[in-house]
Amino acid sequence: MKVVVLADTHAPRRWKSCPPAVAEHLRGADLILHAGDVCTADVLVELSAYAPVHAVLGNNDGQDVAAWGAPETLELDLGGLRVAMIHDSGQAAGRTARMRRRFPEADLVVFGHSHIPMDLTGDGMRVFNPGSPTDRRRQPHGTIGILDVESGVLRRAEIVPVT
Repeated sequence: MKVVVLADTHAPRRWKSCPPAVAEHLRGADLILHAGDVCTADVLVELSAYAPVHAVLGNNDGQDVAAWGAPETLELDLGGLRVAMIHDSGQAAGRTARMRRRFPEADLVVFGHSHIPMDLTGDGMRVFNPGSPTDRRRQPHGTIGILDVESGVLRRAEIVPVT
């Protein structure tokens, strides 16, 4: 299963429409996860043309994103891989332990908010932030994440530059 992970698209200020480099990765995706700060549900509708979408609310998301169906947190079973999603995982210090307490059954926690791509393992879990494809802040590139899940196992997690 190919899962494309996005966060912090910040439409319409930063995301006018799906950037071509992002669309290239969305083609052939089995699932799309968006870790919040979509800012307008139109992005989720646009992404849904590529694959099913699961999203959580970010601190900049409005009522239309909530009405689309994005909760504050979400837990999914991807063929045996237990994935939790939240927009803001809090400060860097103690992150994996804090996420383990918040999502005790999760194998992987997907989050956003910082715009800083991250793939970190600790406290018996993995935390993954895809960064932002459209608002890189102080990062060298805009980024997305790609997860390859096979038989309930995360075979590969990659941060992919798209700018």
